[in-house]
Amino acid sequence: MTTESPGVHQFGSIVGRFVDNKTSKLKQSTLPVEKIVLPKYQPRKHFDPKKLEDLQSSIQQHGILEPLIVRPLDKEKYELVAGERRLRAATNLGLEEIPVTIHNLTDQQALQVALIENLQREDLNPIEETRGILKLLGIELNFPEQEVKTLLYQMKNQTTDTNQNVLTSVENVEKVFSSIGKMTWHSFMNTRLVLLNLPDELVEAIERGEVAYTKAQAIAQIKDEAERKELLEQAIAQDLSLSQIREKVSEWKKSNKPQGEGRGETYPQRAKALYEKIKQRKLWKNKEKKEEFEALLIKLEILLEED
Repeated sequence: MTTESPGVHQFGSIVGRFVDNKTSKLKQSTLPVEKIVLPKYQPRKHFDPKKLEDLQSSIQQHGILEPLIVRPLDKEKYELVAGERRLRAATNLGLEEIPVTIHNLTDQQALQVALIENLQREDLNPIEETRGILKLLGIELNFPEQEVKTLLYQMKNQTTDTNQNVLTSVENVEKVFSSIGKMTWHSFMNTRLVLLNLPDELVEAIERGEVAYTKAQAIAQIKDEAERKELLEQAIAQDLSLSQIREKVSEWKKSNKPQGEGRGETYPQRAKALYEKIKQRKLWKNKEKKEEFEALLIKLEILLEED
């Protein structure tokens, strides 16, 4: 049976990370369901129908044990901050009122609480999880998403500057992952961020829970769109294991090996030549060209992560 978690005390600690509970908390009460509106940004886009049914059964037997977190808006409306599954379940059951805890939160505070609350749960899919973490990092650093990615790649390659602003940003990144408690920024880089570069059909399959992200990454190695989609459909229908998928990908690569491979490739030769020039010129030591060189290097790294 699906339970409601994390508990009430943990929700309080989530809010307390961003605001003073004593001053922000207005009251614990009940509100008509019709007065609660959804936020503009919702970390969770997909809901497992079976888990929602289990939650509804639990609420029918025991009621809503854990109040939803809301914040007051104009015209006697309240915006949901945490607890969308419970709100959906209550609506499906036809409940007229539900228990809530009302907090005075700014837009940024409400988004931070919602993101942390959702990221700490186990049923966010990997795509939602990745986007949520990027959003949370952007809020904490006050960076747009691309700058967040740039900083993460710099951290990975140990090429961050040593000025205080950059060091503070690195500390804030580590603080965000510590607050989430599910992974480090290293593992996020290696297993999650790369997922956003997958072909659309693979991203959507992960979001729907039809295929594990590790299987999707293996399927993505097939560059022919029609054959990739065919393998995806087969993997879902037959519930292929990761090893079975890798075997089929290997077979595809062998059958699609370019004619004449091994007699000298243009692109590898050019890449090798560029590498030698970069070593000779040492562009990273040129103050005027360092920033542009770093940006191009990061773009190349992102492109390579797609595979």
